[in-house]
Amino acid sequence: MMDDGDSGATQERKSTIIWRNLQQRYQKLLDDSVPHTIGRWVFAFLLLCFFLGRVLIMQGWYIVTYALGIYYLNLFVGFITPRIDPALEFDDDAGPELPTRANEEFRPFIRRLPEFKFWYSVAKSTLIALICSFFEVFNVPVFWPILVMYFFTLFGITMKRQIKHMIKYRYIPFTHGKPKYQGHEEPGKVPVASTQRPPEEVEKVPIPGSVPLIPSTQVV
Repeated sequence: MMDDGDSGATQERKSTIIWRNLQQRYQKLLDDSVPHTIGRWVFAFLLLCFFLGRVLIMQGWYIVTYALGIYYLNLFVGFITPRIDPALEFDDDAGPELPTRANEEFRPFIRRLPEFKFWYSVAKSTLIALICSFFEVFNVPVFWPILVMYFFTLFGITMKRQIKHMIKYRYIPFTHGKPKYQGHEEPGKVPVASTQRPPEEVEKVPIPGSVPLIPSTQVV
């Protein structure tokens, strides 16, 4: 009995170690893929194309595709939404003001859903939808044009509300580094005046001890 208990504990310990090693390798793979933005999105796009191709060929799983599209829309809204709602920081009348001088604080756009989490959620949800397409239980019969109309209606309403929010609080969800403003002098900097005077303004100062020249011709 003791041997059976020891062997069971050993097997459980081995399985825990194996699972932990797999998690570490998976996390390392994700960490290594962080700087490869284009490659990650190409992989997600190819995975989506494979799923949509299977749906078109098999003529089914439209409800799964609709749910995937709604989830994509929710992720995209989080991607273009600031992490802190501007309505909580600024008054409705004044609104936020963008920096117009070089010495003012530059605040980049911080997303509620970062780019890497956005990609990871897209790839994971697409893979789950692809797995669901291999099970007939998820192939619910539905009139797909209605789903398409519902999706585009929801997309239009959501984007209209988001664009109004962007216009009201004057922010753009895409930044490419700190902007440089010109035409405004920074306070605290005293302009240095040039001490060099133009040639026409230089006064002719007589040299001390100089004797005026006598003309060489004399009148007899």
